[in-house]
Amino acid sequence: MTRNRPGRLSGKKILITAGPTHEKIDPVRFIGNYSTGKMGFAIAEACAEEGARVLLVSGPVHLEAVHPGITRFDVTSAGEMADQCFSLFGECQAGIMSAAVADYTPSKKHGSKVKRTDDNLMIELKPTQDIAAELGRRKRADQVLVGFALETDQEEVNARSKLKRKNFDFIVLNSLKDKGAGFGVDTNKITIIDSDNNIRHFELKSKREVALDIIDKLVEYA
Repeated sequence: MTRNRPGRLSGKKILITAGPTHEKIDPVRFIGNYSTGKMGFAIAEACAEEGARVLLVSGPVHLEAVHPGITRFDVTSAGEMADQCFSLFGECQAGIMSAAVADYTPSKKHGSKVKRTDDNLMIELKPTQDIAAELGRRKRADQVLVGFALETDQEEVNARSKLKRKNFDFIVLNSLKDKGAGFGVDTNKITIIDSDNNIRHFELKSKREVALDIIDKLVEYA
């Protein structure tokens, strides 16, 4: 199989999510995570170079999408990302859910800055909508859905559970225990598990190379 040959994804429209979400507490504070969006943007660029039309839904990141085949939708919160994904997925042949979406958001969002006092501050959190699970529920037979799992323990057990619960065709697993993998770095070390229980482990690579490994798996479903 020749990589980076324009045409492997020609005619395909692919939804990709990237980056973190920021869940607002007040006008100056939020709940977030350390995701930089580098993995999702690498996948978006590689898919576009393979001929796909990419719809990239990105949380707040300091990255630019370069390829003209990428249409970018900027969002901030998990709710905004959900709205964009639900609106766009129906027109796509595949979805790659690489964003690190917050699992919880403050129940109350203050309209003005919360002032410091000597008392403890209690912030009640409520679950955000599970975007990947909802897309898995909506997925048609002619669509492919790819998930991501970043784990700290029982990695493969948790990834297999997520694969099944969210109706993914395959899942990309990486562990924070692996040096050079995870947030804020230019490399990643992944394992791909599919719905037929096939599993493949990869060595540490640049995120650009990891993106190509994911595309190699995606084209099996074309």
